[in-house]
Amino acid sequence: MKAMENVRAYMRQRPFELKKLKDGGRKIVGYVPDGYFPEDLAWASGAIPVGLIRGGDHEAVERSAETGVLRFLDSFCRAQIGYWKMEEPLYRLPDLMVVPILENNIKIISDCWEHAGPGGVFKFGVPHKQTQNGFKYYLYWIRELIQRLQELTGKEINEAALKEEIDLSNQIRDLFKEISQTRKSDPPAISGTDFITLNHASYLYDKRDFLKVLKEVSEEVKKQTTGLPQGPRIMLTGSTIALGDSKVIDMVETAGAHIVIEEFCEGIRHYREKVEPNGDLVEALTDRYFLKKLPCADCRGASLKRFDHLISLVNEYKVDGIIWYSMMYRDSYDIEGFYFAEQLEKGEKIPLLKLSSDYDAHAEIGPFRTRIETFVEMIKANK
Repeated sequence: MKAMENVRAYMRQRPFELKKLKDGGRKIVGYVPDGYFPEDLAWASGAIPVGLIRGGDHEAVERSAETGVLRFLDSFCRAQIGYWKMEEPLYRLPDLMVVPILENNIKIISDCWEHAGPGGVFKFGVPHKQTQNGFKYYLYWIRELIQRLQELTGKEINEAALKEEIDLSNQIRDLFKEISQTRKSDPPAISGTDFITLNHASYLYDKRDFLKVLKEVSEEVKKQTTGLPQGPRIMLTGSTIALGDSKVIDMVETAGAHIVIEEFCEGIRHYREKVEPNGDLVEALTDRYFLKKLPCADCRGASLKRFDHLISLVNEYKVDGIIWYSMMYRDSYDIEGFYFAEQLEKGEKIPLLKLSSDYDAHAEIGPFRTRIETFVEMIKANK
């Protein structure tokens, strides 16, 4: 698709464009993309939010050790620290790093940035229980974040600006959902590679430009006369699917299967729920980003809610098999993957392949390819 070619070209030059904007006086707000930071606040303050979602490089994992970080830390989180040590352009741009903290792996990112980073760090805890008390706690920190953003940019986050940003984000969510719906066809109208690329691009793009891109992709998908070849329909889920970590996606598609839906804590935008801009807009953001958000596996007691959601996606997208892909030492997802496989055995009887990565291509590519190809062939034989 022509629109996707433009997206990939834009992403290659976006870091240089952001550097020019920063040199011209714009403030950059970096954040961990786990779905708990309302980016609309940064846009409304005049800053540019940038999701730090690079991954897949074992060198970045190794370089994190230079900060004194222990090996027994989630690979994605170690990579975020390592990219700063490697002077990756995007990781040296932020004037402020926002880190919503659910568990210790993410907290260590904020600690390292606080100790060694050039910009400030704003970190706040995210309650594990989606209760009214949790709502009040999250709301308190969102209001504190508003103050910090206003101090950073010198611009007040007024109601009109915030409502405009919320409306734009809701339009983006609607288009993501519309494009995702086309994946229900057999074969899907858009590849898993392209859809995940769109997700990653959304963390870097100028929001208004990205809205135009999504409209172009949506129109192109609707006009497609020849789709992809038929093949097993795969759900990809787990802890993190990072920009640059494409090996599992490539192997699935090379084996003749299609990724038709994905659910991850980091790296995939949560587009199914919108902000309802009625009444207090900050409370509306809190409702969407805390109460309505599907909790991560790191949240205590969230597994049953997550299992129900994943199974609903299996049925909605007519999934033939599930690949559970999580980072090494992200124990919450490692444990949850084990119990989810047991849940499937009792109910849907959908096959599940569990993979764990340390971003070590030398050690992983061969075994992963063999296991994925075998998994896909097994599904084809059973169908």
